[in-house]
Amino acid sequence: MNQRISCKTNEHGSSFQASTIQDERIRNKFVQFWRRISRSMGFQKSYNLSLFIIFAGAIVGFSLARLSYLNISGSASSSFANGAAPGEWYWYSQGIYRVGITIHLATILPAGLLMIWQFIPVIRHNFLMFHRVNGYLVITLVIIGNVGALMIARRAFGGSLSTQAGVGLLVIVSTVSIALAYYNIKRLQIDQHRAWMLRAMFYLGTIITLRLIMILSALISSKMSYYASTMTCGELLSILDTTQEVNSFYPQCGQPGSTLDTLVIVQARFGSQPEQIASALRLSFGMALWMALFLHATGVEIYLNLTPRESNRLRQVSYEKQMEKGLSPAGSAGLTSDRWGDAEPWRPLRNVTNQ
Repeated sequence: MNQRISCKTNEHGSSFQASTIQDERIRNKFVQFWRRISRSMGFQKSYNLSLFIIFAGAIVGFSLARLSYLNISGSASSSFANGAAPGEWYWYSQGIYRVGITIHLATILPAGLLMIWQFIPVIRHNFLMFHRVNGYLVITLVIIGNVGALMIARRAFGGSLSTQAGVGLLVIVSTVSIALAYYNIKRLQIDQHRAWMLRAMFYLGTIITLRLIMILSALISSKMSYYASTMTCGELLSILDTTQEVNSFYPQCGQPGSTLDTLVIVQARFGSQPEQIASALRLSFGMALWMALFLHATGVEIYLNLTPRESNRLRQVSYEKQMEKGLSPAGSAGLTSDRWGDAEPWRPLRNVTNQ
């Protein structure tokens, strides 16, 4: 009896051990496969590929999903006129706002699709001309797209002061980051070029996280009956289609002396009437923009501080290239803290003689 139990225990143990060995082999094969892909793309660390897939994938996915918006005023259900949040087309269909949204979408969406190629190491090393030309194109598109964003900020999801300030700050930090990245690469300060381009990409990615926070906030605020925002009668008419329907739900718009610019209080309730959905979204947009910008600004600084080895390696490369071009001080010819601040003077890992 004991012998039979012992045999069964041994069989169970052997089966468990074999299963563990098989799982380990599968895990090792996956790790080897992942490292092979990572190395083929030029990433030094496997986690860089994971981060690239997450963040670059989000930008590409968002840009592709919004490409149909380039059909600004089309009748298709995927056009911007029909796909935008309720009430947004009322303002974007006219005047300077129509010009602004056209400029913004026509530039920032292609920039999102082109931007990710700048962060693939194998392209930077083996296709330097493509990296340069694509970089100039991305810079141009983003700057023009930022101009379009400023043009529509007054009407973006209600255009509250918090929204206008958030859009303005996003334009400033992304433009300044790109300008500093451009200056540093012209001075062959590659480590700082990397840092400022990463900042610019993360700042621009704010618009994706913003959408998630905005929808979540709209859902939460809709559970509370005391949240509301104001909309004009013209916006309500563009959402509800008929004057009778607008006057039925919002009698203020039908009173003598009322105009399309008359303001009406609309309850914020996501998932209900279209004008109430619009109210919930515009109520949350400004807050979501600021929160998303904070998260992205913090996140990129954490990443940069967690990768000092790569920064030091690129600082050495910068030093060698600056020595070749005769830029001074070599290693700190760009915007570095030891040149413009009170940091300790940087010293190269190995000296290079400029012949």
